[in-house]
Amino acid sequence: MNQPQSSKKKISRLEKQLRHKVGKAIADFSMIEDGDKVMVCLSGGKDSYTLLEILRQLQKRAPIQFKIVAVNLDQKQPGFPEKVLPNYLQSNDIDFHIIEEDTYTIVKDKIPEGKTTCSLCSRLRRGIIYSWAIKNRISKIALGHHRDDIIETLFLNLFFTGRLKAMPAKLTSDDGNNIVIRPLAYTKERDIAEYAQLKDFPIIPCNLCGSQENLQRKQIKLMLQQWEKQFPGRVESIFSAISNVTASHLLDPKLLAMMLQNEKNDLVLNQDLLFDQESLPSAVASDAMAQLIKVKSLS
Repeated sequence: MNQPQSSKKKISRLEKQLRHKVGKAIADFSMIEDGDKVMVCLSGGKDSYTLLEILRQLQKRAPIQFKIVAVNLDQKQPGFPEKVLPNYLQSNDIDFHIIEEDTYTIVKDKIPEGKTTCSLCSRLRRGIIYSWAIKNRISKIALGHHRDDIIETLFLNLFFTGRLKAMPAKLTSDDGNNIVIRPLAYTKERDIAEYAQLKDFPIIPCNLCGSQENLQRKQIKLMLQQWEKQFPGRVESIFSAISNVTASHLLDPKLLAMMLQNEKNDLVLNQDLLFDQESLPSAVASDAMAQLIKVKSLS
């Protein structure tokens, strides 16, 4: 499709800006190294499309060699347009794989009507993605979380779990078998949204959880938007604070002990959620995972 010259200029400007932000995040946290096989988790949303496109552009410019494979988890949601992603990826000559697992049925069976489904859905997705990455010798798992996701997660943890915790740009899983990276960590959501619109990515909405208006994350997003409107620059200041921590002025005894002993690995970090989720009883999650394994064994 031919685009107006003005749109091409906007795309070029945004791509330059996005490459700079993503490149800086990758460099600051040593996210991608020579010889890496990077798995880009592609959901069909604006964030993951943008992540995939910018990483491909950086791949051509980088002084190191690394591979990219786009992976989508088809959760068998009713009405899911299963041909959209394969058609897009094939037409752009992108190496990809579609994982097919019916987590939708399990989530709907385990979560009461009217309750948010993110917690269980997230845990099932994490297990499937981690397992596939190990089997296929993936060295880095790239997720599309951006700057605004990180800020929202900070307040979700602050308000609802009593933890001073956001999203790490780079994280090694508890078992040490997977490394998760977030190359969009420095990138603003509004820039991603504008870029996705200009590029006309074939966006696929999440009908399982994305339409749930009572999600706490949506309330936090609204709060931040109101703050930014009333006090311009406040959100930027919050993000700067996440990147400029004075650990000695917090009240975590474990953190103090680690600083005094100078043992960098002694601080026990809570398991990263990998995907957006809220609290979920562990028994429910374990039962659901067992059901998924049983379904797989019978198929």
